[in-house]
Amino acid sequence: MSEAERFDRLRLIRSPRIGPVSYRQLLARFGSAGEALRAIPLLAERGGGRASVAAADAVEREIMASRALGARYLLMGDADYPVLLDAMEGAPPALIVKGDGALAAQPCVAMVGARNASAAACRFARTLAQDLGQRGAVVVSGLARGIDTEAHRGSIETGTIGVIACGIDVVFPPENRDLQAEVAERGLLVTEHPPGVQPLARHFPARNRIIAGLALGTVVVEAAPKSGSLITARLAGEAGREVMAVPGSPLDPRAQGCNELIRQGATLVQNAADVMEAIGGFDARMVRQGRFDFVGEPVSSDVAAGERAAVVALLGHAAVPVDELIRLSGLSPAVVQTVLLELELGGRLERHAGGRVSLV
Repeated sequence: MSEAERFDRLRLIRSPRIGPVSYRQLLARFGSAGEALRAIPLLAERGGGRASVAAADAVEREIMASRALGARYLLMGDADYPVLLDAMEGAPPALIVKGDGALAAQPCVAMVGARNASAAACRFARTLAQDLGQRGAVVVSGLARGIDTEAHRGSIETGTIGVIACGIDVVFPPENRDLQAEVAERGLLVTEHPPGVQPLARHFPARNRIIAGLALGTVVVEAAPKSGSLITARLAGEAGREVMAVPGSPLDPRAQGCNELIRQGATLVQNAADVMEAIGGFDARMVRQGRFDFVGEPVSSDVAAGERAAVVALLGHAAVPVDELIRLSGLSPAVVQTVLLELELGGRLERHAGGRVSLV
């Protein structure tokens, strides 16, 4: 990949209304980020709106800021982009990393849990992370309070990856400043956000997909029924990864999430041996390799007005699966995806989890 193409790809994903799905579709259709950038205004106009692309000087400033912090970029398509993460739906096209990138290529186990975890759960998480490291696993977590913090502390000697929901120069929570610096120096610090970006609520579910995507399996140590840790577990399960949970007392609300996961079919684990046994049957060769060659069904000509109208007529404010739109419209997947891309760039379409879309 040329430096010019790398720059254009970063500029593409930094452009307004461009997410991981539209990024892939634009590259699949136009073959290069430069051509995609030139096509965006016209596509947005066809979708009934206007769109701009990220300014080149803003992207240059971002790159300079990242380099000044000692960080570097991993772009989808790079040889060292994590293979397992690349297989996730909605994987981030660009990562900013600092530290030992080789850790992401080793067998990884994600550990997540409650921020207000009990003392017993914190001690268990730290010990479990330490034991997993001694058995050759790299521990992935989110540098949050509670279980995440203890997971990193237990695995810092053997290999740990911290995924954050903010810029690589931003520390959250503040009390983990020293730990985050140590992870960046001795482990690997990962984010999809440019320097300076603050941790917003919407960033955390997106951060969780990276945690789940890097790992062969996810262990939930302690979690309330509506914990964000359960989002990570759900994403891991949807990606075909192993979901594991540590059982807890039914009298403790912080254990209800784990107990419910086990009830739903998650693997019950009590020690590192259980975890390694659970992921031992997972063959990484079953996951597609990290290639991003943009092969897709091309659209040979512009979508006809009638075809565009047929797709728009099927859309509403309730999210519907894209597959359902293809079935009901009777149009080819390429045509439907092109119309959805135009609507998204025009600011009229919102994408939801599970391949669903709705009008804004």
